[in-house]
Amino acid sequence: MTLIELSHVIRAGMVTAPGWPGPEVTAHLTRKASASRYAPGVSFEINRISLVGNTGTYVDSPAHRYKKGADLSAVPLDRLADLPGLVVRVPAGVTAIDRSHLATFDVAGCAVLVHTGWDRHFGTEAYGAGDHPYLTGDAADWLVTKNAAAVGIDSVNIDGTGTGERPVHTALLAAGIPVVENLTRLADLPRSGFRFHAVPPRVAGVTSFPVRAYAVI
Repeated sequence: MTLIELSHVIRAGMVTAPGWPGPEVTAHLTRKASASRYAPGVSFEINRISLVGNTGTYVDSPAHRYKKGADLSAVPLDRLADLPGLVVRVPAGVTAIDRSHLATFDVAGCAVLVHTGWDRHFGTEAYGAGDHPYLTGDAADWLVTKNAAAVGIDSVNIDGTGTGERPVHTALLAAGIPVVENLTRLADLPRSGFRFHAVPPRVAGVTSFPVRAYAVI
């Protein structure tokens, strides 16, 4: 069994996308302060973190798009954990990824991971630029029709961001299909034959949150 990390490391102050504040990581209880509470030589550190849900590699629940959609506490585990995985490799230079790039795959019940190579720009201004790869509404409709279980991409947004339209989030989340954005290392995965995991904390009232995404080969 081989485990492949598919998430970016979250660090204090990092930028995931233009306009999103970076996470703040502070000490709620320092080792020095804790030393007086325990036996000699025993100390602990407890951290506090403040971040927006769309930080690093994260999952969007249906509630991200829809007021009455399932939030993180209600998304079924079978949409997030131990899913058969498929990697769709998109040729270099392709920006708008439509159903023609997906048509050879049997995606029913699978986590469909779109590999564009855009993760090479993560942490730079280029990553959030408007020319990032994205799925089209046509591709999203096809994924819904073919019963994909989850969809991920190694880009800043699964939708194009040139306008305010978000047809991919709209279609996938309406169908209860979680969206995982900002994946990385999809180049290390085979086309198929692996299991995909991307589980966030079970927090009521929260619509998106970072995940430790990984594959088991």
